[in-house]
Amino acid sequence: MSALPRNVPSVVEPPGAQWLRSSYSTGANNCVETARPDTGVRAGLLAVRDSKNAAGPALLFSPESWEGFLTALR
Repeated sequence: MSALPRNVPSVVEPPGAQWLRSSYSTGANNCVETARPDTGVRAGLLAVRDSKNAAGPALLFSPESWEGFLTALR
């Protein structure tokens, strides 16, 4: 089995992705955006990108990895 990609350029939009901005964002474009690709090799992963650089890379996380990250932040 091949390894899943760790990041994907956001200019190559993940299929079916609708980017959502954090509810903590102040509207000053200083937060992160997330999307859940719904098809292809990226299906089921969470894509995360910097809202200041929408054309930059998006990091991909498994749901378990993302939850672990959020738990560690809390």
